[in-house]
Amino acid sequence: MTAIRLMACALVAMISLGVGTADAQGIKIAVVNFGRLLDEAPQAQESQRDLQEEFAPRQRDIRGREDQFKSMEERLQQGDGFMGEEERRELERQARDLQRDLNRSKTEFAEDLSLRRNEELGQLQRMLIGEVQNYGRAQSFDIVMSEAVGVVYASTSVDITDQILSALKARHSSGQGGE
Repeated sequence: MTAIRLMACALVAMISLGVGTADAQGIKIAVVNFGRLLDEAPQAQESQRDLQEEFAPRQRDIRGREDQFKSMEERLQQGDGFMGEEERRELERQARDLQRDLNRSKTEFAEDLSLRRNEELGQLQRMLIGEVQNYGRAQSFDIVMSEAVGVVYASTSVDITDQILSALKARHSSGQGGE
């Protein structure tokens, strides 16, 4: 059974057992697939294109240096017998320096891309959650759930926070504490 089905079953059970304050027949519940929103929303696709454009110059630079390194390796392999010892040592040193620089550039590139991707993803997720909440409110849903996020929106008609706080305050005042 999927997580969303388990959440829905638990929610229906809680409501039917009287845990919620709303009438079970009047509850309007919806489910949203966040994975699909992240894949198919035009904002998500635009964000992906923007990231590709932002990092394309660095990616091209790295590919160019990889090609340069491969060319140096080929020259070293083909140079046996055609290259002097001094020339060979210099080419090996240049190849080592280029490989070290290339490895550092690749690591920095991957870290920077990951950081930017996470920033974009965070902004996108906040925007999507806001959009789902606005939609849930506008369409008079009581609860909107997601397999990835859990409850994304809950109307005040099913919010029992005030009742729980009252019970906790009463328990605390009576000296029962938090048991």
